[in-house]
Amino acid sequence: MPELKRAPARVVHSPATDSRRWDAFRPRDGDIVIATFPKCGTTWTQRIVDMLVFQSPDVRPFGEISPWLDSTIFNPLEQDLATLEAQSHRRYIKSHLPFDALPVWDTVKYIHVGRDGRDARLSWQNHEQGFSAEIGARIAVQAMALAAEQGGAPGGPRPAPPEEPRAYLLQWFDELEAALGAPGEVDSTIFGFEATYWRERRRPNLLLVHYNDLKDDLAGEMRRISEFLAIDTPETLMPTLVEAARFETMKKEGDALLPNLREAFDRGADRFLNQGRSGRWREYLLPDDVARYEAIVRRAASPGLARWLESGRHAAGEPGSSPD
Repeated sequence: MPELKRAPARVVHSPATDSRRWDAFRPRDGDIVIATFPKCGTTWTQRIVDMLVFQSPDVRPFGEISPWLDSTIFNPLEQDLATLEAQSHRRYIKSHLPFDALPVWDTVKYIHVGRDGRDARLSWQNHEQGFSAEIGARIAVQAMALAAEQGGAPGGPRPAPPEEPRAYLLQWFDELEAALGAPGEVDSTIFGFEATYWRERRRPNLLLVHYNDLKDDLAGEMRRISEFLAIDTPETLMPTLVEAARFETMKKEGDALLPNLREAFDRGADRFLNQGRSGRWREYLLPDDVARYEAIVRRAASPGLARWLESGRHAAGEPGSSPD
């Protein structure tokens, strides 16, 4: 029976998430929590873990098998808990919570995936543009309810974000700079989020994975994940699993892997699984823009975290070896 080693230090409640949904979750030894900032490789890692758990490349609707437990915009909590309770295989659960908002049990494994913030933001632009009317309306309703709950005045619809990628990124830079100038607001940014995992990167049951490393050495990273999960994957099977985990394969099989996305996005899985590239921001940002972003990062993140977020483990070194 898992022992709680650290209770959540705070509640995170947004129009799409509520960390208190974890209060009713009953862990089992060997459970796996895949926790990331949005658009940093969550779905990719879910598919990898799915194949390692089942030791099979077969197409399974892993998005339904592996619920996003802290989400308030999809299934009722009771449905997600019933799904997990009925499972007899090793369970793997999705989260978009910072690490200090999650309960940490000793025999539960946590996998966190990082990514360069500029790539994550461009991926979010595609994500945001593809929301179905139903999901967009659901989020808007919950945003108004949350504002009322917190004693604020419900706001109107948000202005449409810029469609041009550079303008979209520069607007985000404005938001980051504003957060850096306001007490406590950095915690709500990608850097505050990532810092919660970075601070605890030496926990033996927490594995930090990076999007760039998955792109550069998918087989090596899958072996690393398999070893972390104490799953003995035969060398003869691994190439088949790696091929099934490639972005191109997942995109081709997207509707079967993620059938519930048809109601959430305008093109279903084809929209959700967009390009799967690293460094796309280089196509849009000018040298002065890059210098501005780097100045933001220097203020928002420690040097070790900044290096890892931009480059990954292969280029920046093992996170656990970083002095900061």
